[in-house]
Amino acid sequence: MEQIVIPIFLQCFFEFLGTFVMILLGCGVVACTTLKDSKGSGAGWIVITIAWGLAVMCGVFIAGPYTGAHLNPAVTFGLALAGKFDWAMVIPYMVSQLIGAFLGGLTVYFFYKDHFDRTADSDAKLGVFATIPAIRNLKRNFFSELIGTFVLIIVILFLAERGNVSEIGLGSIGALPVAFLVMVIGMALGGTTGYAINPARDLGPRLAHQVLHIKGKGSSQWWYSWVPILGPLAGTALAVLVFYIYLRLQPAIP
Repeated sequence: MEQIVIPIFLQCFFEFLGTFVMILLGCGVVACTTLKDSKGSGAGWIVITIAWGLAVMCGVFIAGPYTGAHLNPAVTFGLALAGKFDWAMVIPYMVSQLIGAFLGGLTVYFFYKDHFDRTADSDAKLGVFATIPAIRNLKRNFFSELIGTFVLIIVILFLAERGNVSEIGLGSIGALPVAFLVMVIGMALGGTTGYAINPARDLGPRLAHQVLHIKGKGSSQWWYSWVPILGPLAGTALAVLVFYIYLRLQPAIP
C-alpha cells in the first residue's frame, strides 16, 4: 500500500494548531481555577491536572493523523535522537509548536482579561502562562522536570515500539492513553514545578506574558525559564538512552 506523503507545510500547520488548542485549554484551566471571580476559582490541582490531560488529548485529535502529534519540542527531539524522526524537520516542528503555544497564551489572556484585571496576585497571573516552582531550588526543580519528561518520553517510546505505528508521537499511544499519562505525571510529579515537561508549553506563554500589557503583572521570571527548557530536554535524552539499551538487550529478553 502506497504511503501518503504529507507536505511539510501541512505538518507544521497541524503541529501549530494542535499545540495552540492544547495551550488554550491547558492554560485556560489554570486561569479558570486561579483568577479572581472566575466561576471555577479554587477548583484546585486535581481539576488542573485532569484538564491538562484532556487538553493534550484534544491536541492529539487534531495533529495525530498528520504528524503523530508531537506538540512538544522534547518529543520531537527525543524521536529524532532515537532515529524515528528526520532531523531536518526538528526545527520546523519546534518553531510551529512555539508559535502555537505563544498564540494560545495570548488567547487565554484576552478570554479572561476581566479576571486578570480583578486579580491582584502577580504570581497567579504569571502562573496562568508559565510554570513557577512551589519551592525555589533550581537543582531540585531541574531534576523534577527531568524525571517528569523522562516518564513521558519513555512511555511513548515503549508503547510506540510495541504498537508498530507509522506516525510516532503522542498520538502513537492513542489520544485517551496519552491523556491519562499526562494526568498521572501531573498528579504524581507535578507538585514541585507545575510539570511543564514541554519547553514550548512554558516558553511560548511566558513570551506572551512578557509582551502583554497586563495590569499589575509583575515579572515574567526569566531567571527560572531555563529549567522547563533544559530539564525536559535532559529527561528526553535519558529516556532515549534507556530505550537504546533496551533495544540492544532485546534479543536476550525472552
